[in-house]
Amino acid sequence: MEKLDLSQLDNEEKALEIRYVVAKYIRYWPWYVLFITVFLTATYMFHRYTVDEYEVTGSIVIKNSSTPESRILDRSNIFNAGINLENDILRLRSKNMAREALSKLHFDVEYFAKTNIKDIELYDRSPIRIQVDWDHLQVTDTPVELEVLSEKNFKLLPAEKGLMDFNEAQAAGDESVYNKTYTFGEEIETARSKFTVLLVNPSKVGDVIIFRLINPTVLEDRLAKSVQVTMENEFSSVLRLTTTTKVVEKGRDYINALMQSYIQYDLDEKNKIQENTINFIEEQLGFLEDSLKEKERELQQFKVDNKLLDVSVEFSNILSKMNTLDERNAELDFQLQYFEEIRQYMERKSKDYSDVIAPSVIGVPDPLLNGLIQTLVTLSQDRRKLLASVNENHPEVIKIDVQMEKVQDALFENVVNLIDNTKKQKQGILSEIRVYDAEFATLPESESKYTSIFREFKLRESLFTYLLEKRAEAGIARAANVSDNAILDLAKRGTLVFPKKTQNYGLAIALGFLLPFGFIVIRDMFDDSIKDQRDLKKHFMIPQLGIIGYSTKDTNKVVLEHPKSAVAESFRSLRSAITYLASGKNTKKILVTSSVSGEGKTFTSLNLASAMALGSKKTVVVGADLRRPKLGAYFDHSDKIGLSTYLIGKVSAEEIVFPSQHENLFFVPSGVIPPNPAELLQTPRLLEFLKYLEERFDIIVFDTPPMGLVSETIDLMRLFDINLYVVRQNYTVKDHLVMINDLFNNKQVKNVYGVFNGIINSGYHYEGYNYGYGNTYLYSQNNKYMYNYYGDDLETKKKKIRKTKPFDPIAVIKKAFRIR
Repeated sequence: MEKLDLSQLDNEEKALEIRYVVAKYIRYWPWYVLFITVFLTATYMFHRYTVDEYEVTGSIVIKNSSTPESRILDRSNIFNAGINLENDILRLRSKNMAREALSKLHFDVEYFAKTNIKDIELYDRSPIRIQVDWDHLQVTDTPVELEVLSEKNFKLLPAEKGLMDFNEAQAAGDESVYNKTYTFGEEIETARSKFTVLLVNPSKVGDVIIFRLINPTVLEDRLAKSVQVTMENEFSSVLRLTTTTKVVEKGRDYINALMQSYIQYDLDEKNKIQENTINFIEEQLGFLEDSLKEKERELQQFKVDNKLLDVSVEFSNILSKMNTLDERNAELDFQLQYFEEIRQYMERKSKDYSDVIAPSVIGVPDPLLNGLIQTLVTLSQDRRKLLASVNENHPEVIKIDVQMEKVQDALFENVVNLIDNTKKQKQGILSEIRVYDAEFATLPESESKYTSIFREFKLRESLFTYLLEKRAEAGIARAANVSDNAILDLAKRGTLVFPKKTQNYGLAIALGFLLPFGFIVIRDMFDDSIKDQRDLKKHFMIPQLGIIGYSTKDTNKVVLEHPKSAVAESFRSLRSAITYLASGKNTKKILVTSSVSGEGKTFTSLNLASAMALGSKKTVVVGADLRRPKLGAYFDHSDKIGLSTYLIGKVSAEEIVFPSQHENLFFVPSGVIPPNPAELLQTPRLLEFLKYLEERFDIIVFDTPPMGLVSETIDLMRLFDINLYVVRQNYTVKDHLVMINDLFNNKQVKNVYGVFNGIINSGYHYEGYNYGYGNTYLYSQNNKYMYNYYGDDLETKKKKIRKTKPFDPIAVIKKAFRIR
């Protein structure tokens, strides 16, 4: 014998479970389609009336501008590249940089096309251009309509709100400029406005443009906050500048202007030293030029007066040496003056060294002094740049201050030593000059005086030539200066970031599916009723004998009045199943009960008895529910006499059994509602009545009270051959089945079978069975014979489908969620 593969059974069971769950919820597909359509339509409308926003990006390279001296003095920077990208990020996002960038752009006026859908900013496609005088009072953030009347004239009107304009009320505009005709190029000036409108594109006559003035201060703040600056990666010194804009060209121009302004700012900072040097030299040249011209005139006049063409060759060498000493003495005076200025800077403990002149420009060859001053100037520039975006208490500013103090201390000590050494050199040179002066004393008076004048002239001439050379060197250095930073990638294209259309459509589809699906799942979670046969099988331990479809007929006697209906066929199937039960009995006694009222036990009793009667069985149906009698009303019979009156002994058994209008079908009404129905049903007269019925009928059907509400039904069940327990779809609560399950498991009741009533066309299948009944009972959807026999034929069904009522959402909601 082959072993059973349990794993294969498990896999098949899981597959069935998956198919069941899918089929269970897929039947609500009209709701999914409806919600998805609604959400997709809403998403389309959102995209239609929403202004697109784009992300524009550019990148800039920040190079190392620190000096070796600064890294030595700041031990935290010894092993890094000396690049402080945080400072550059703050500087790029500062309002000062935004102001510099905006000075190159025309952002203070925004131009829009007139439309009722959404704002469309024209920017550089605007046919007009407005020049605003910001020194004058202006009305800002108020839209104004401009209608181009001709190539020469235009008209200003107050802007009206568009259809989709939900913005709050804005400030009133300048009423004095509205509803007037102006000429292009004419300056419009009122107490609250002053601007000029220029026509850029004459072919746009008849167009209406909406413009709005933006306060430059507000614009600086907005754009400074709109730019995000991030490092490309942690190992590079490349900064990525990103902004979000509604017009790609506008964002592109701003990012590029910001990067160019930053590079120009860095270059201007570097050129400050050369500019200060040139200004200093220009000032000194101004003094020397006048003095040099005066000595030149004095020398020429002396030659003319004394008829002296040349000095003695004997003293020419001495004169040359003295000129050399005088030049060296002048250089030392120049350097000493420079050192004194540096010392005064140090004594003031200033934080701004932008005006300090580099020693190399002055001609001081000391490399240590040159390096210290260069480091101090660089730190001063970094500090000034940083203060443009942060305050003095920022950690980076404090860090620079600490470095500057160290450099200042070292520089002050070096300058003091240089001053002492220079003074000593100057004293030595003066001593040599006094020696040569003594030798000149021996010359004739005219030659001695000439030599003295000539010496002073040559001294000034040499110093003037020296300063000219230094000015030229400083000019060349300034021209050769380049920024330490460079643009890596200019901003060119924009990436759509809002709305994310593909993502939104996907989200709309997901929400359109998940919202109804989630609602249905939650509803099913909190719905404790029996929903289908699978649910019934899980919570109902009793064997299931048959299923009854949901009847849409106007009568409860479906089997008698609509014998070809699907519900009638389901009762015939139930009749066939009962035939094989209690087969040894000549008379079958059938009891019908349920958990609570409303589950269809009386309906089941009546139509089961009718099906039995149509099967040529002499059948009687007894209304044993003495509390809520209904059977008599179904037969249009009063309940003045019935089972209750018999049980109390007022009438005989023959008097309460009434024939119906149909052959073989009899009924016993419940009678008058007694005060003690439970006690009456337990009297011996009930047994006598049952014996009476057994002798005269083939089938006895008892419609009893709900078992979950009364106690007498349990006792009655022991007297009957077949006990039918009715469970109604979407009505019977699972907890109500606990009692009958316990009684069945404990064998306190026997011969109990379940009947699943009120099956609504569920539209899904499980284990090969179709659980849906609805208006038709389908053995096979392709079997035309079944249609012809049990109801309307196939063609009639098709016609009914074609004549189906139009889609009614309210009716669908009521049906889908079973709102009654």
